[in-house]
Amino acid sequence: MDVGEVTLISSRLVLGAAASFLAIVLWSKTRDVAWMLIVVATIASYADTVYAILERFGLTGGLRLSIGSVPVASLLLPNLPTVLFIAAFSVMVARKSRSR
Repeated sequence: MDVGEVTLISSRLVLGAAASFLAIVLWSKTRDVAWMLIVVATIASYADTVYAILERFGLTGGLRLSIGSVPVASLLLPNLPTVLFIAAFSVMVARKSRSR
């Protein structure tokens, strides 16, 4: 592993941890559904980052559920934040169109 890969992994972990920490702080201060979905999406995105790094190091072996040749975690984790962002934005659009 060269310096570039270490820098990439370190930056993804540090920035993702900072975003997740601030998202959890926000979660404790708001009960708005749209913001809570964004918080959960941020945490899911960090989980995807951690899983991808563990997979890169070969530490995700063992018991794997898969669909065909694709592990379920590799399919679910990258897509979950996007699904949660879609839900959050849908809540906001519905809320804004209802207020007109």
